[in-house]
Amino acid sequence: MFLKRKKVRALAGEVDYSRLPRHIALIMDGNGRWAKKRGLPRKAGHAMGAETFRRIALYCKEIGLEYFTVYAFSTENWKRPADEVNAIMGLLEKYLLEAIEKMEKEQMKLHIFGDLTPLSPRLKELCARTEEIAKTVNGLQVNLCLNYGGRDEILHGVKTFAEACQRGETTPDALTETLFSQYLYSKDVPDPDLIIRPSGEIRISNFLLWQGAYAEYYFTDVLWPDFDKEELNRAIVSYQHRSRRFGGIGGV
Repeated sequence: MFLKRKKVRALAGEVDYSRLPRHIALIMDGNGRWAKKRGLPRKAGHAMGAETFRRIALYCKEIGLEYFTVYAFSTENWKRPADEVNAIMGLLEKYLLEAIEKMEKEQMKLHIFGDLTPLSPRLKELCARTEEIAKTVNGLQVNLCLNYGGRDEILHGVKTFAEACQRGETTPDALTETLFSQYLYSKDVPDPDLIIRPSGEIRISNFLLWQGAYAEYYFTDVLWPDFDKEELNRAIVSYQHRSRRFGGIGGV
């Protein structure tokens, strides 16, 4: 174990902070399994996962990352037991209240990606307040994907574009990839350079399907509550050793 930890620290030290990815996205996965391994209820795993999110977001700010997007609650997660969903929503309310209090002080801004329609009036109000405060804040932008699904986002973008055409604001012939991106939840945010999935699962689970077309991926067996800055550094080092060709034959 000592040798393994020493190796992790050595690898973490190889990060070139002068050429970080601009945008890292992450699927926060493994909370339930983390709790089960310890004989705890699933909501205990979500609580620990929320603490991990805070630590990693602060570390991203510390190293100078520009954008950090996390998959917090998918459009499919409503199928989970009601008590688990309620626990997640309670943690979300707690986090939003903290963000409202600390965003200006910590110079970290929060944006929400997703369909907020099914949320409670209280959560909608808090989401709206964070968006307003974010307009006055510089620094790391944290994007929280809430009631989000990649396919749902694309459908939402198609419908929104069609409505714009009906209003005479644009025409179907004007549609390009760049224009369509402005009808997505992530408009004005650069596509992720690196997408990380903890927990040992090797799939993207309907996350940033449009935006992740040319992202680099990093998969790890570490469950999300155990994810730390050393594991993030390992992902960044892996990213920095890859050649991004974007369909061509060159690149860095």
